[in-house]
Amino acid sequence: MSAETPQPRSVLVTGANRGIGRAIAEEFVRRGDQVAITSRSGQDGPEGTLTLTADITDGASLDAAVKEAEAAHGPIEVLVANAGVTDDQLLLRMSDESFEKVIDTNLTGSFRTVKRVIKSMMRKKKGRIVLISSVVGQLGSPGQVNYAASKAGLLGIARSITRELGSRGITANVVAPGYIATDMTDALPEDLQKSYLGQIPAARFAEPSEVARVVAFLASDDAAYISGAVLPVDGGLGMGH
Repeated sequence: MSAETPQPRSVLVTGANRGIGRAIAEEFVRRGDQVAITSRSGQDGPEGTLTLTADITDGASLDAAVKEAEAAHGPIEVLVANAGVTDDQLLLRMSDESFEKVIDTNLTGSFRTVKRVIKSMMRKKKGRIVLISSVVGQLGSPGQVNYAASKAGLLGIARSITRELGSRGITANVVAPGYIATDMTDALPEDLQKSYLGQIPAARFAEPSEVARVVAFLASDDAAYISGAVLPVDGGLGMGH
């Protein structure tokens, strides 16, 4: 007797019009899920996704996006909080506004998004939350006090959700990518690329699809007993952290 084909799930990926977020949305589409993405610019997501213009620092904007996603695909069953910004500056020169902006987007924005989908997960007694952090959240990085703090804070969110809601079939995990092969890394000076590669035991940057497949695994039934975990996808860069 063959296994039944799984029902498509309602998936929401924030900040998925480019980079890692786009690859994550593509992976869920490939697996047969119904995928909505948020984009602050309104730029379309991958083929097969529903693009919603939303700013995760604006609660009303998020309310409208979640409502539209659920009208199209049903209550959100998988949330990937990926949207984020950087505003790098050495500590002595970093303004209060720069710190607050990055925290408000990367950390508080993830909280806002989780808060808006969690009730339907609790009703269904099943849900998958994946927060996209960074190796920088564990290692730190010069000029990125704001970004590192925001990405480290995601672990506290995931572990608190796990303790609050783990008995309701809801998991919350963190994926911490290292250096990823994107247009941004391609544009770096060659000597800087070599310096970064020299720190990575795998001696290469990751492809966005390699991060996407780890996220999809954590959102699957196979990962039902994994919660409050940090999965590094960094080629060994952050070992032991």
